[in-house]
This record gives sequence, C-alpha cells and structure tokens, in this order.
Amino acid sequence: VQLQASGGGLVQPGGSLRLSCVASGKNFNINAMGWYRQAPGEQRELIASITLSGRTHYADSVKGRFTISRDNAKNTAYLLMNSLKPEDTAVYYCATGPFRPENYWGKGTQVTVSS
Repeated sequence: VQLQASGGGLVQPGGSLRLSCVASGKNFNINAMGWYRQAPGEQRELIASITLSGRTHYADSVKGRFTISRDNAKNTAYLLMNSLKPEDTAVYYCATGPFRPENYWGKGTQVTVSS
C-alpha cells in the first residue's frame, strides 16, 4: 500500500486548509484511514480517523475544528482544517490499515500556521 498526502502549506491563524491522502494497493488493507501530526520535539499523535463505513474519531485538540472524510471509490481521505491555530503547526501524516490506521504510512506534509 502506498499513500500520497498533499495540501499542506502556510496559512494565517483562523484560516483553513484541506489535506488529501490517496491510497493505492490492495483494498482490504485500506479500511481504517487516519491523520497524525508531529510537532517539533513532540510525539506523533493520531488526530482523526475514519472507518470504511464512515465512523469518525477525533482528538480533543481538533474536535469541532477538523473534519475527516473519505471517498472510498477513490481510496482517498481528506482532512478539512478550519480555525487553524499556531499550535496546529506540525508535519501531518496519513496512514491506513485493515483495522487501525497504523500499518502503512505516507510521507508527511508540512502545515504552518503563522501570521
């Protein structure tokens, strides 16, 4: 399974970005999809995940601001990030797996929130 993430960049506080993650490979391995982030000096954390059926889960730090979604026909997951804060600055990674989003990883995309 290969994952390709895109959509990162520089945005002002309060702004929005949408990340995309395209997965290719055997479909049974692309069930759970998720987004992680890692800020400098911190551990990588799971911030949003979505099952094949569309059930979602969010970390408290992003709940109400970020929305994860997926297009199963395109094997693509999205992360819409609204009301961005400087503390959202991090490298964002997408991941997938048959049960949890932890088996296959894409390269990260940098998100910087700064004025």
